[in-house]
Amino acid sequence: MRTEDVLAAIATGLWRWDNASGIVSLDAEAARLLGLPAEPVRLSEAAVRSRFHPVDWNEIDGVVNLAVAEGTLAEARLRIMDEHGRVIRTVRSRSKPLIEGNDYQLVGTLQEVAEQLPGTAARTPITGDWRRSREAFLLDAGRALAEARSTAEVLRVAASLSMPGFSPDGLAVFGVAGDRLTIIGHHGHREGDEGPFSSMSLDTDYPAAEVVRTGRAIYLPTPEEYLRRFPTTWPLAQRFGRRSWAFVPLVVAGRTMGAWMAAFKHPVTFTPDERSVLTTVARMLAQALARAGVAESERELSLGLQRTMMPVLGPGIPGIQVAARYVPTGGGLQVGGDWYDMIRLPGGSSRTGGHGPGRIALVIGDVQGHDVRAAGLMGQLRIALRAYASEGHRPDAVLSRASRFLYGITDGDDGDGNGGGPRFATCLYLEVDLETGRVDIARAGHPDPAVRMNDGTVLLRPTAGGLPLGIDPDTDYPTTRLTLEPGETLMICTDGLLETGGHDLDSGWERVRKLLESHDGDDLERLADALVEAVHGPASHHTTGPLADRREDDIAVLLLSRRPAGAVQEAPRRTLMTIAQAEPERIAEAREQVRQLLHDWSDGDQLDAAVLMVSEMVTNVLVHTDGDALLVAEVACGEKARRLRVEVSDGSDELPHKRHPGEMASSGRGLVLMEMLADAWGVDPRGEGKAIWFELNEPESEGGCCR
Repeated sequence: MRTEDVLAAIATGLWRWDNASGIVSLDAEAARLLGLPAEPVRLSEAAVRSRFHPVDWNEIDGVVNLAVAEGTLAEARLRIMDEHGRVIRTVRSRSKPLIEGNDYQLVGTLQEVAEQLPGTAARTPITGDWRRSREAFLLDAGRALAEARSTAEVLRVAASLSMPGFSPDGLAVFGVAGDRLTIIGHHGHREGDEGPFSSMSLDTDYPAAEVVRTGRAIYLPTPEEYLRRFPTTWPLAQRFGRRSWAFVPLVVAGRTMGAWMAAFKHPVTFTPDERSVLTTVARMLAQALARAGVAESERELSLGLQRTMMPVLGPGIPGIQVAARYVPTGGGLQVGGDWYDMIRLPGGSSRTGGHGPGRIALVIGDVQGHDVRAAGLMGQLRIALRAYASEGHRPDAVLSRASRFLYGITDGDDGDGNGGGPRFATCLYLEVDLETGRVDIARAGHPDPAVRMNDGTVLLRPTAGGLPLGIDPDTDYPTTRLTLEPGETLMICTDGLLETGGHDLDSGWERVRKLLESHDGDDLERLADALVEAVHGPASHHTTGPLADRREDDIAVLLLSRRPAGAVQEAPRRTLMTIAQAEPERIAEAREQVRQLLHDWSDGDQLDAAVLMVSEMVTNVLVHTDGDALLVAEVACGEKARRLRVEVSDGSDELPHKRHPGEMASSGRGLVLMEMLADAWGVDPRGEGKAIWFELNEPESEGGCCR
């Protein structure tokens, strides 16, 4: 029998609290004890905290800190509350802190214990010096209210506050709209009870209205006092059966923004100490509501601005599937310089003379900065790119014009506070022929695209590129061409997807590549969500990168897959790249492309041999000719096993000759190596130039065919 089953049989739940991420994991029994559905769940610290009695939370916080400092067990009794603030049970928690550097995880058990009847604990006299301390209560209340990020969260925290010695049974927060009193939120009342109070004139003879008019608190210790002072509205309050009321002004920056009502079913005399606590809580509540209001306004503005600037991918285009995501950094205005776009280009397919499925452009980019100005420049640059693309310019021309445009609108910014200084932008522009799958790519300092093939192999496609946009108005942007086969998926992203979480571009790419390989490639929306979740979700806290600095950045990601009608015939696994004479450093990229292409090749010696021969072939072209080298590598199924074929072609008509270099010679061994290592090789003259090729057959007993 499993340990979990044994614990469940004795009504004991397991829980794990990760202090670094703030995520609490509960098994089914622990979730049930906290008043949740009896199934495993992962919750935020705030969500779990809302289930504990606020006074008890103070205790467990201190006990845990002591246990972490001393390396001992943390033990405490906790009252569990439902969403209405009623105590439903008491549990005993025993946990052990597991120290991990500066952070820790708590692993422990929850078990129900016999205590006072549910619903009575909130009015039980509090024992222990720390429980009688109003300073401890106010400190916890202030911290909880300061952490609330929305009006709803502020109201939930206010409803959960258990004041030392006197806890209200009913709460209401009133606001002001013109000359009317409104209800912002309430607790301890039924749905609809707020009706008579939701739009009350400030001239009404009602305590909250008077508090807003005068800015002074009103305390009503008995129903008789309420009736005497407010006879007109007493019938509205009488039906709730309360015995005492406190109406306290909510003041921010000297202005009364509303009122807070705390109502009690038991008599409260409102001693000076009690009034002091209520007044202090009201001040903290007012500040929290004001902060939440500003944050919500900023979020609404951010979402509106984001919706305006981010394109709608529009109705489906036959033959393709597209998905995209944009995630801001989470701070400030929540907009930045990242963007993506999809543009319908004029004319049809180049192969059909303008009458085929057509062409589209995919654009992704990142303007320097995470502020409002970066967002503004992003909007301008996006519009300019759309205009240049719609005019029918090729990818290199689109980026050249865009760079000149950005340089022109930022060159006058000298950092005097009006312009903010020059800005640059990285960008990747792809023109896709939807019929042939041909993709022409121009890159301006941006991460390369990646392709997921039908068999799950994922390759990062190295592309030629130029400087980021806006640095040099005369920069050229060479074009790289690749073919997207039916069923393959193309991914382009900004560096935020790769570098977030302490990664650099290399380690971040490995993380993304593994996720792409594990996905089936059919549902792009699910894949897009998975990519974002891997970077921003709870799991990202446990898979941080190798760098100490956790750089956070905006994220934009765009996925495109060719989905032609009918069944997709699996194409050979293929990669193609050009190594220019001026870029000998790209020989290392060619070697890495071959390694990625053969990631599941069964014979490691053959893999090393293939990489060595590719390096020799490409180097010979760059050393002995004046042209560029074109590398084409393909893995296909033979009759009994897979076969690798690699071709390196160039524009020179001079054929290579087999040499017999001396012991100290530094060259001349290329063809000798191919004869020793390849299963087959040769040199084929072409109309213009030649191609050198070799083949390797995977061992039949291990490799199999078409895995």
